[in-house]
Amino acid sequence: MPRQAHRQPAARARTLPTGTGGPYWRALLEARWRARLQDVTELSLAYHSAEALAHGGGDGQPGPQQLRMLFRRAVEARRELADVEEALGRLTAGSFGRCGQCGSVIPPGLLTVIPERRYCPRCARGPASAAR
Repeated sequence: MPRQAHRQPAARARTLPTGTGGPYWRALLEARWRARLQDVTELSLAYHSAEALAHGGGDGQPGPQQLRMLFRRAVEARRELADVEEALGRLTAGSFGRCGQCGSVIPPGLLTVIPERRYCPRCARGPASAAR
């Protein structure tokens, strides 16, 4: 009997992404979207300010390496923002919390850490694990 009581919460947790947890996931994703948007804004402004300094000449100007680093960070932040936007789209479409490859449920614990996650652990490892 204790095993069944232990398994029931896990069964409920498996339905959480597409069931009653919708408002929770939306709030989590929207908070993440705001944070990513702030990152994109700050990094873009930093890059453009550094680029203006580099072209203006004078002492204390950023070097090409620093400009490339800022540019890479801004591009990565934009990708992360797009990932969150795609997850919000999946939530609206009703496919959030399901693996984009095999359709299995992604464990809610993993979604809590990375809510924009698209694949279950098995599919995320690649084709070698799918053969097992």
